[in-house]
Amino acid sequence: MRALKRVLAVGTLTAPLMLGCAGLASANEGPEAHWGNTSFVADETGACFAQSFSVVSPNGVEHGSHLICADSTGVSGFFTDAGASW
Repeated sequence: MRALKRVLAVGTLTAPLMLGCAGLASANEGPEAHWGNTSFVADETGACFAQSFSVVSPNGVEHGSHLICADSTGVSGFFTDAGASW
């Protein structure tokens, strides 16, 4: 039951991020290059979700990474993003 709560907590925290990235992807017109790496782990001690990405589009460049973890002590994480638009 505790593992299910952890998975739900991580899913709840990551869903807005994924929807936001989908919105960014659909807003671009023209050629685009992107790279992404995603990892997810859930076991009896907790759950973690990590992602790194880079995007180059006609509107600019962006790089970001984030990590969200939930265990018996709570939920923690970080988000880093850098970019430029023209």
